[in-house]
Amino acid sequence: MSEYAFRKINIDALEEDVLLPSDLYDPDPRGPDGVLSDAQRKAGEVRNLVSRGDIPGALNAILSEPPYGDGVDEAKDLTTSSLLLILNSTRASEIPTILKSLGQEQQDHLMAYIYKGMAAIGQGSDVSGSVLLNWHAQLTEVAGVGCIVRVMADRRTL
Repeated sequence: MSEYAFRKINIDALEEDVLLPSDLYDPDPRGPDGVLSDAQRKAGEVRNLVSRGDIPGALNAILSEPPYGDGVDEAKDLTTSSLLLILNSTRASEIPTILKSLGQEQQDHLMAYIYKGMAAIGQGSDVSGSVLLNWHAQLTEVAGVGCIVRVMADRRTL
């Protein structure tokens, strides 16, 4: 019967190297309170820019230094809702020129937010699936498939 004793050993208790999500990326240096105040400031700035019709400026503002990591859920939600306001306020004819003015990192962040918006479609949010699909198609044309791959491989969650 001793030949089956190995099945009673908890091998997870013996393993020293455990990979945690926090080990995959550096934490946001601003801290949770700094991230939230930054997100609130950007949300106000985005509302002002959208009301003036400056969609490229609003998109640049919201896509620079997005909140990521643990403990900043309120900042993430605020940033996502601000970005969705921008996407819903943009005319389809303006999208390609706006996307071409963005840098690669901003395009990657935008793609991540588009996927986050697509995930929220069935959860009672005011997200229009057709708007998100239109942005996704045009962003893929401008940024290429590499943008999708970089977003899928990025461990930071926006």
